[in-house]
Amino acid sequence: MGLLILGLGGFGITNLSGTVRSVGSVGEAEIDINDYSRALQNEIRALESERGETVSFAQAEAQGIPDVVLSRLVAQAALIHETKRLQLSVGDEALREQIVTIPGFQGVDGSFDREAYAFALDQAGLSEVEFEEDLRNETASAFLQGAVMAGVAMPEAYSETVLRYLGEERDVTWAILDRGDLTIGLPEPTEADLQAYHQANVAQFTTPETRKITYAWLTPEMIIDTVEVDEEALRDAYDARAEEFIQPERRLVERLVFPDEAAAQAAADRIESGETSFEDEVAARGLQLADVDMGDVSRDDLDAATGPVFNAEVGDVVGPAQSPVGPALFRVNAILAAQETSFEEAEPQLRDELASDRARRVIESRIESIDDLLAAGATVEDLANETDMELGSIDWHPGVSEGIGAYAGFRTKAQNLGTDDFAEVLELEDGSIYAMRLDQIVEPEVQPLDSVRNAVVQGWRQQAVVDALQSEYEQARSAIAQGTAFADLDLPTNSAEGITRRGFQPDTPPEFIEIVFGMTEGEARFVPGTGRVFLLRLDDVHEPNPEDQDLAQINSLLRDQAASGMGQDLFQLLANDIRARAGIELNQGALNAVHSNFQ
Repeated sequence: MGLLILGLGGFGITNLSGTVRSVGSVGEAEIDINDYSRALQNEIRALESERGETVSFAQAEAQGIPDVVLSRLVAQAALIHETKRLQLSVGDEALREQIVTIPGFQGVDGSFDREAYAFALDQAGLSEVEFEEDLRNETASAFLQGAVMAGVAMPEAYSETVLRYLGEERDVTWAILDRGDLTIGLPEPTEADLQAYHQANVAQFTTPETRKITYAWLTPEMIIDTVEVDEEALRDAYDARAEEFIQPERRLVERLVFPDEAAAQAAADRIESGETSFEDEVAARGLQLADVDMGDVSRDDLDAATGPVFNAEVGDVVGPAQSPVGPALFRVNAILAAQETSFEEAEPQLRDELASDRARRVIESRIESIDDLLAAGATVEDLANETDMELGSIDWHPGVSEGIGAYAGFRTKAQNLGTDDFAEVLELEDGSIYAMRLDQIVEPEVQPLDSVRNAVVQGWRQQAVVDALQSEYEQARSAIAQGTAFADLDLPTNSAEGITRRGFQPDTPPEFIEIVFGMTEGEARFVPGTGRVFLLRLDDVHEPNPEDQDLAQINSLLRDQAASGMGQDLFQLLANDIRARAGIELNQGALNAVHSNFQ
């Protein structure tokens, strides 16, 4: 018995219920082993939710999740140690006020429920004493953290610099020159020219990494003809969507509400006599037409105004009539005739929708059996032979967007598929399922000149046009930089005012904006395009517009982000200082015990 006790001496660690209570400490504050386990579990679950798939502990460890969790808990422990050193705490009354307002501890009447309190803590594996002590420590730590981070503000120079960068506006003028603007012809490329162009643009003529994948898949369309849909189900679906298939007469209506009947009648009299119009009355109330627009309404939407409105013609103003918000005038803007789609007319659409839905359910019901086949050693080819799945293959790379390669889910999985990965049943966005195997990865390869000769010739000619245009129009560029107008050189131009770094100029090269903001006022520059050249001049530079609402929002966001970042930096400095003074101790054995529970 003594040997047995010695042999099991450390057993309690692995199930987190033995004598080891913490994974470390900062000064007087311990990091509870259960707190670390719960925080690690929550972080892994959050990662799984983000990815939409199960994450193993090895994957979480590879991403540094345990280190992040431990670092956060060490920082919390450092604050708890400091609050104890400063004798900063929370009184019982304040603690009680916090607990009774937590929604999870309240009954159906909204008041504190002790049984709900005890049950929630039991589910979380906490005693009341532990929870209240944790809450007391967290509240005190929050006071300390708030004191450190309070009043932190972003320096004005920072925001002014960023806003000037983002909000500066520039006016530009440019002419587009193409091959038709050349006065000289282009030579035919020699073999040496083509070889030089091919080598200088080798990335353009390199094939992407290609993954040769064999797959078996099953889509709803593959089995939709085998799915039976009875008439009763079609009738039920038609009845459930009756509002869609049977639409009564509706009218596009505007409603102008008045404070009382007399005011509404006076406005109606003015409109009828031609003294004012409906628009004038709307404006007199300080409103826009959008404020009084009811959209399309049916007879059931208008209450007392139904008769006048549905007896009126387009353009008529009727009323006053009572509405839920008071006496009002109504203007009819359009009449939407009643529409009714009979069951016979709707049947093809309903049949397709129900059949597709049932096909997806049939596929879903087969996932488990297909999984069993794979677990028993079936290959992708076996799935095609033994089930309704169809076999296929694809040479996949990120540019493939046809067939199964059109699905985002497939592309994500294919990108990360390894040659040693076992085939598994995976689902696609439309309810389809598939299993795949990576047969080979074909590395990127430079295509020989002879196999891409036509593309190389075309590219060389486009570059030759660009070079020739820049050479022929260099004197024009110099003259424009000296102040000569584009019109004096018979160059048709385009212009844009108020360009910012946040903007985009259509029908220009991707680097157009970057080049504009790299120029000085009055400078003229060539911007190469594909077989054409942009002759660009920077006309003027303006300070950021103080009325720009986008800049105001950006400024507010920058201030918040910078203040938050500076506050976090100060908090980190405080936590580092506390750890340096109090010292950190970590129990690697306890950490390993927690980690073993996730493996």
